[in-house]
This record gives sequence, C-alpha cells and structure tokens, in this order.
Amino acid sequence: MLNRQIPLGTGWGPAATARQVAENTDMTGKSVVITGGASGLGLETTRVLSSLGAKIFVAVRRVDEAKEALKDIPRTEICELDLVDRGSVERFAAEFLRRSTPIDTLILNAGVMATPLFRDSAGNEGQFATNHLGHFVLTTALWPALLSTKNGARVIALSSRGHHICGVDVEDTSFSNRPYDKWQAYGQSKTANSLFAVAVDARGGESGIRAYSVHPGSIVGPLARHLSADEVNSFGALDERGSPIIDPEADKKNFSQGAATTVWCATSPLLDGIGGVYCENSDIASVERTASKGVRPYAVDPEIAERLWKVSVNLTGADIK
Repeated sequence: MLNRQIPLGTGWGPAATARQVAENTDMTGKSVVITGGASGLGLETTRVLSSLGAKIFVAVRRVDEAKEALKDIPRTEICELDLVDRGSVERFAAEFLRRSTPIDTLILNAGVMATPLFRDSAGNEGQFATNHLGHFVLTTALWPALLSTKNGARVIALSSRGHHICGVDVEDTSFSNRPYDKWQAYGQSKTANSLFAVAVDARGGESGIRAYSVHPGSIVGPLARHLSADEVNSFGALDERGSPIIDPEADKKNFSQGAATTVWCATSPLLDGIGGVYCENSDIASVERTASKGVRPYAVDPEIAERLWKVSVNLTGADIK
C-alpha cells in the first residue's frame, strides 16, 4: 500500500491557531458548506473562513440558536439540516443544487460522541449514522456542486484521535450482534470519517476533488455534552476550578487551536495535488501503530475504505451518480 501519510514539516505545531495558519489567504468568491458550523469548533471555523472573504453556508439542526451565534459573522447563511434524517439531508442537497452554486470547500464538521444507544429510522446505530452515514449521503448528493468548481474542491471530514479506539466492523456497524459500547461506537464512527476521506479522494482526485480527514485535538466543548462530570474529570481535562486545561503539547486545545487543522486543510497550497490523508497539528500525520498520536494503518487503508463505501451504499442507497 502506498503510504501517503508523510508529514510535510509545516512547522505549525499544536499551538497554532486557525487565523495563523490561514494568514494572507484570500477566499473572496469562494463558497464553503459546513455542517455544525454554529457552535464549538465549527463556529470558530466559520468565523475564520468568513474573515478570509468566503461565503459560508452553515448547515445546522437548531436554526434559532445558529442565528444568535452567527449574527455578527458576515457572509453566512443558515440552512436546516439533520444528519440523522435522510429526508432532511436530501432536501438540503436538492435546495442547494437548485442554486447552481459551486462548492469550493465542504466541511463535514457536525458530530456526536459517546451517546447512549439510539438509532436512525433505518435502524443504524446513531453515532455511525450521524458522524458517517449522514455525511456520506450529503457528500454524494452534493457531488455535482463539488465538480462544478473551477479550480478544484476540497472535502474535509472531522475525524479524531478517537479512531485509535477501534476500526470499523463492516459486518456489524449497527451493533446488532454485539453489545453496544458508546466508546467503541464513537471510535468506529471516527475511523469511518478517516476512511471516507480516502474513498472520496479516490473517486474525485482526477476531477480535482481532494479529501482530508482531521484530528482537531482534545477540546472540552459541545461534543462532550453526553459525558458525566466524572467522565470529563477522568480525562484530566479540567483544572481545580472546573475550567478546561489548555496545553497544546498534550493535545488539550482551545477552539482556535482546535480549528487550525481544518482551516489549514481548507486553505493551504501545500496540499495542492495531495489528498486522501489524515491530518493533525496543521500537517499530514504519520502512521502510528501504537503511539498516542498519528493515524492507525486501518484508518487510511484503501481496501478497507472501499469495503466501507460499499457498506454505506447498501445502508443508504446513496452513491455518486
């Protein structure tokens, strides 16, 4: 297997902020679609890309909350989207395609983590359905808008170091034949995000659509809403006052630092001609089999990525036309 996971040596490091990595970048006239772009990491990503001149289509479940969060950020448009609702995803995509607006950057940012067991209307396990399948349907539906860009498009999937937990059980993605474990389910969904970038890049690379997956860092934010106080404390994420500990070298970041790798993937000319890679700390990550950094081999394996794509097509009926 060809190893694309070779760090470029960008020199940014874990403390770099989203604004720093995009300094001197001009996105005037560019269109960005981002899911979950009105809170946490997504909000910071929206804020920075808007400041660069991009038009941002922010796809969210809670429209009223998004209006309040985005009221002072220019060039943003709020669109309703529920990733677990297939009809909602298809309506959003159909309405967007009617605009005939090219998508320069598609950021698959929304997600859930370590939830109690829930399922979508088709019976798919909820974390897999939200984090992967919803974005799978969305991306395949928006493919014509990605193809219509003049200088190529980028697709960025928010994975995480949570993919270290486990790979994807392609025979039982929905925990139908094994006990549900919220962390195994989360790890599976994050591995799926990384593999999805590999498969998207394999399909779009020759047409100028390049894809990346991202580990943003460990950030205490909305994603942790399903964790108890004891669970959060067990990660050593809070100080004695209950405030998040910010220590980028230990992968504990604030939102600005956490959004940096997403923004870097969206803007860096260093990635021109490169795709299908997992990134962290504003660089391509190395393949690591045991270390608590980098990407596991199974999360960037093209053969596993193809198996997951076929499973996703079977589960959703969606595919690139």
